[in-house]
Amino acid sequence: MKGPAIFLAQFATDEHPFNSLDAITKYMGGLGYKGVQIPTWDARLFDIEKAAESQDYADEVKGICAANGVEITELSTHLQGQLVATHPAYDRLFDGFAPARLHNDAAARTEWATGQMRLAAQASRRFGLSSHATFSGALMWHMVYPWPQRPTGMVEEAFSELARRWRPILDMFDQNGVDICYELHPGEDLHDGITFERFLDAVEQHPRANILYDSSHFLLQQLDYLAFIDIYHDRIKAFHVKDAEFRPNGRAGVYGSYSSWVERPGRFRSLGDGQIDFCAIFSKLIQYGYAGWAVLEWECALKHPEQGAAEGAPFIKGHMIRKAEKAFDDFAGSAVDRNFIRETLGLA
Repeated sequence: MKGPAIFLAQFATDEHPFNSLDAITKYMGGLGYKGVQIPTWDARLFDIEKAAESQDYADEVKGICAANGVEITELSTHLQGQLVATHPAYDRLFDGFAPARLHNDAAARTEWATGQMRLAAQASRRFGLSSHATFSGALMWHMVYPWPQRPTGMVEEAFSELARRWRPILDMFDQNGVDICYELHPGEDLHDGITFERFLDAVEQHPRANILYDSSHFLLQQLDYLAFIDIYHDRIKAFHVKDAEFRPNGRAGVYGSYSSWVERPGRFRSLGDGQIDFCAIFSKLIQYGYAGWAVLEWECALKHPEQGAAEGAPFIKGHMIRKAEKAFDDFAGSAVDRNFIRETLGLA
C-alpha cells in the first residue's frame, strides 16, 4: 500500500494556496502527503482535454507535483460520472456539474459526460495511472425505498440501461490499461455490494469495473464494511480513508430526517473523530494484497478542513502496515522431511 495521499476536491478554492496545482500540492506536500488525487473538473487545478491530448502537458503536471514532493494517485471524474446517468427529477440540480451551454439539455449533458470519461481514460494513460475514481450515476435512486412499490422489471431495466451507457466507457478504459473504480455511494445506483454485483452481471463481469472502497458510506448504511473487504477485495482498486459516525436516537435514524450534516445521526468526521475501525481496514487490505494508494477524502461536519488535512497525513502514516515476509514463529520451524512428517502423524 502507498500513502499517505489526499483528494484535492474539497480543498480547492479561489484563495491561495488552494487556487493552483503548484500551490496546493506544495501545501499538501508540506503536510507530509506523498500523493494527490486530482479532480478533473476543476479548471483551477487541471485541464482534462490538454491532459488527454498532450503528453507535454501531462509531463508538466507530473513535474509540478514531483517538485512539491507528491505524485498523482488517480484522476477523479466524480461529477462527470454522475452525469453519465441521471433521472429527470434531478436535471436542474445536476446542471451545475456541466458547462452552462449544456444546462436544460439532458441529452447533450450526458453526451458531454461520456466524452469526459473517454478523455479521462486517455489522460490516465498519459500519467501512467492504473486506477481512476468516479461515480456511476443513478437512474433509480429515487426508488431506493419506494412508495408505491417498484413496477416489476424496473430494476432489471435500469441496470441494463446503466450497463449500456457504461460498457463503451469501460472498453475505452480497458484499451488504455486503466481500471474504473466506482465509489459506492448513496445517491448512486451503485451504492452497496448487491448493486455492484447487479452492475457486474449487466456488463458481463467486465475486468475494468472495480471499486473505490470508502467505509464511511457503508457505516452510514449500517453495512458491515469489514466483511465487504472479505467479499470484494479482488475488485477493490482504490481507497478513500474517511471517517464517519452513526448515532441513532429516538427521533432520527439512517435517513437523516432532512437535517443538516451537523444534526444528522449519521455524519462524516475527520480521521480519528468517528467510529471507523481503520486498524482492521488497513489490516484486511494488506492481508488481501491491496497495493494502491490510501487517499484521505476530508469531509467533516465540525472540523476545519485545514486542521483535518494536517491531522490526516500522520493518521494514515500511523496505520500503514509493512507486510511481514515470514511468519513470526518461523524460528521454531524445521526443514521439510516427508518421512519425519509421516512419522509424526503416526503413518510411518
